[in-house]
Amino acid sequence: MTVFIASLFLPKTVHFTLPGAPRRGSASEKKQPKPVKLETQPSLFQPNDITPPITPTDEKKQAAGPFANEDGLRVHVTGTDPDTDTLRAPADRSSPTWGGRPDQPRSRANSPPPPSLINPSRSLQQKAKELGRQGVSQPRSLARSDSHDRVFAHADWRIVNADQGNGGLRNAVEAAAREGKLGDYIWVGTLGMPTDALHGTQQLQDIEDRLATEHDMLAVICSDKDFDGHYSHFCKQILWPVFHYQIPDNPKSKAYEDHSWKYYVNVNQAFADKIVKNWKRGDVIWVHDYHLLLVPAMVRKKIPEAKIGFFLHVAFPSSEVFRCLAVRKQLLEGMVGANLIGFQIHEYTRHFLQTCSRILNAEATPEGVQLEDRFVDVINLPIGIDPVSLSQHREEPEVQRWLDIMRERYAGKKLIVARDKLDHVRGVRQKLLSYELFLNANPEWRDKVVLIQVALSTSEKSELDAAVSDIVTRVNSSWANLAYQPVVYLKQDIDYAQYLALLSIADALMITSQREGMNLTSHEYLYCQDGKFSEKKHGSLILSEFTGTSSLFGGNELSVNPWDYRACANAIKRALEMGDDEKEQRWSKLVECVNHHTGAHWFTEFMARLDLVYEEQHRRDQTSVPRLSIPHLVQQYTRSERRLFILDFEGTLVSWGPVNKIIPVSPQRTLDVLNDLLLDERNTIYVMSGRRPEELDRLFRRVPNLGLVAENGCFLRDCGSTEWTEMADSEQIRSWKDAVRPILTYYLERTPGAEIEDRRCSLFFHYKSAEDYEAALRQASDCASHINDACEEQRVHAIPLDGSVLVEPIDWTKTTAAQKIFADLRAGMAPDEKHNSPVDFLMVVGDGREDEKVFKWANTLGEEGVVKEVVTVSLGTARNTEAASTLTQGVSGVLITLQKLASIA
Repeated sequence: MTVFIASLFLPKTVHFTLPGAPRRGSASEKKQPKPVKLETQPSLFQPNDITPPITPTDEKKQAAGPFANEDGLRVHVTGTDPDTDTLRAPADRSSPTWGGRPDQPRSRANSPPPPSLINPSRSLQQKAKELGRQGVSQPRSLARSDSHDRVFAHADWRIVNADQGNGGLRNAVEAAAREGKLGDYIWVGTLGMPTDALHGTQQLQDIEDRLATEHDMLAVICSDKDFDGHYSHFCKQILWPVFHYQIPDNPKSKAYEDHSWKYYVNVNQAFADKIVKNWKRGDVIWVHDYHLLLVPAMVRKKIPEAKIGFFLHVAFPSSEVFRCLAVRKQLLEGMVGANLIGFQIHEYTRHFLQTCSRILNAEATPEGVQLEDRFVDVINLPIGIDPVSLSQHREEPEVQRWLDIMRERYAGKKLIVARDKLDHVRGVRQKLLSYELFLNANPEWRDKVVLIQVALSTSEKSELDAAVSDIVTRVNSSWANLAYQPVVYLKQDIDYAQYLALLSIADALMITSQREGMNLTSHEYLYCQDGKFSEKKHGSLILSEFTGTSSLFGGNELSVNPWDYRACANAIKRALEMGDDEKEQRWSKLVECVNHHTGAHWFTEFMARLDLVYEEQHRRDQTSVPRLSIPHLVQQYTRSERRLFILDFEGTLVSWGPVNKIIPVSPQRTLDVLNDLLLDERNTIYVMSGRRPEELDRLFRRVPNLGLVAENGCFLRDCGSTEWTEMADSEQIRSWKDAVRPILTYYLERTPGAEIEDRRCSLFFHYKSAEDYEAALRQASDCASHINDACEEQRVHAIPLDGSVLVEPIDWTKTTAAQKIFADLRAGMAPDEKHNSPVDFLMVVGDGREDEKVFKWANTLGEEGVVKEVVTVSLGTARNTEAASTLTQGVSGVLITLQKLASIA
């Protein structure tokens, strides 16, 4: 078995040695950028003024470089080449996000998109002028490009470690492999560089071959145009903002769905084709992150039996935000192609399930999404760090050297450290304003604390960059002196040894992200605070409540709202003044969580869960479930003495009669078959229905010994009785109905032709007769989502059905009714026989989703040996089932089968 790990970037890339390039390790390679000198300006804060100033909030959205990982930081893994393990700032070229390395080809993609795509209303004259300008400059540009391409087509090259991509994922894979929990695996991803310059050359084929044979990596080759449209435009300007709650509805938005969507599809299809081409039976496919949302369904289309997992490493927004995407349905349909979908925390899982219910009109359960033909499991499983690798790197001499330097440089000072990408989501501006407020409100700390902010920025200048620089300048000009600088602002990355030293010596780490899937920097910080390499230990963690990590730590961190400057300032004060005992107590609980949620644990838990759900789903697939064997059924029936039949009514015993209409005529054939079966005193029969008790009384008045279950388990009438037992709590039913009815009325007023049916224990919203069915379907999806969100605590749920939405209690179902029937039969046995099963033959037949849990309950009785003979039968449909057998002839097949049993003497 091989595990295919599909991520946008491979862990390896290509380094070309060009003529005249400096040798590795030369002085020109090691030259460090000069520090930026900050200009000073008067502070906007007066000593007694602790109100944050109004600063620009309409930051220009940056296009993050594709060579950065998802944290915007360096990727560092065990064994990384020290010459390639730091983040490269992309060069200032026409395409700042693609082809920024001088040792790799330039991109041929147009970025931004051609004006004709961005503004189709431009006049013909303006277009002609634009094309004329392009025509003048194009030959010279092409000549430079051709010359550039020829150099790379013949240059020497070597495979090196890449510094782009998902570092947390790579560390987790390496840790799982090192611990023997992962056998054969193959990476699938792009090279992280433009490839048009090498298209059709032997060079590119040799690179692919070497990656496959020496590194177990499959390179996905797509055009520069496809990748630039996919990554720089659709991923970073549409998906990334929306997934982080930044709706692209402002005038500066670059949400060009009309052109970038097709590039996103093309790249996803290239990944799917590469996987399908190399997949063999028994292999596992694990797709990662928002760049590849369509891949699971694309692979499923070609390989229906494939075992596919998908994991989203970033946040998943609420349905209100996600529905703003023009291609929302296509993205969800791509994700549910997987067998198992994973998210970092429960919040994102809940958002996804609600979104599927609302947009796909699918039934969402706590375990996953029930589609028409199959079930998709959904879990939350937070990723973590690799403590073993981190511990090894901390032992390096360079880390100790930097620790000594920092001890000397910041002697007597409290250090608050932070390392973020300089974009709106990371909350750097909010952090600096909170720190400024802290210094103004606490003058006693003005020369005793230093904030070291490492900020990684793109090559483009932005309003956010200017705003942050202004705040830093203002703080330093207000409180700095010859011996003290309150903010050390580094607009560049630091090497890994410096990073580890900084985490070890810090008194606090401050993270103020406005939204973040996880934050593994906080995990690394806590691990480095053990005091092993520094006298400072058990530092405080100030962490935004909007990071996924915050939900894991159980309040042992100092949780803050980044928009509440005063609370953030108070958290800084508390972190610096916290006693040693409290610090140690908090740190012990936090590091225990870090050591549990490691990368290796995350990887192995997901793979184990994928194996489990795949087996369950495969077993439930109707293509795998055998047809009911009538001869075998007859044998089981003949050798039993105490028999119990639990039969669904609508769709199983009768095939007509809408659920919201009273059946005018009794189904005579069904009644005859039931009466024939009941002639044998060894048979007990219960019919389950979603209809009202009075309807069932009228329908089955000529079958006196029949047991009945009404409203899907809320009412029960025993065999031979005329009285109904109300299983549900009437007071609870009344309470939730009072809450749900106004919601249904709200949607009824907006859906002409729809109607509400009020039953004793349930409510129906029928829209099949609506004037505009498509609009009614959308309203029904919103209605179900609204009820499930608002009424969860009242133990009620809304289930989308064909043409209706059923609202019913969670605590009383067909399953609870079946359990009550079984228990009553046991209670009716003689005292000396109660240790035996009340029946030795149990047959359950049904056709709906609500019957699946009854099948599961019955199968469990058989597996545990409680009932000797158990037969569960699902009528042939396209969906998966818990039943052990199927009948393909529908209602007619059920009646023929039951009649055959009744004819046995």
